[in-house]
Amino acid sequence: MDEKIFVCRCEEVTLEEVRRYIQMGFTTFSELKRLLRIGMGPCQGRGCREIVLRELSKAKGVSISQLSPGTFRPPSKPVLTGLLCKTEPNQRS
Repeated sequence: MDEKIFVCRCEEVTLEEVRRYIQMGFTTFSELKRLLRIGMGPCQGRGCREIVLRELSKAKGVSISQLSPGTFRPPSKPVLTGLLCKTEPNQRS
């Protein structure tokens, strides 16, 4: 049944996968993020972070507050250089 429960919908990671990797010894959010891409989709972990931390908490026998939630990084997108500088319309450099 756990193979059908999606923890991270952005990256299509199931609860079964998360539990398997935890059993293999990957017991930090950052490790799971690197291996499974949890928290790296468009929602940046807003949908899966708490679920993964709860699974880590149960596996390690510690409270969620004792776990590191990983590093938050804003998504980056290319920006046109012209948007960053103030120019007058029809002005050439």
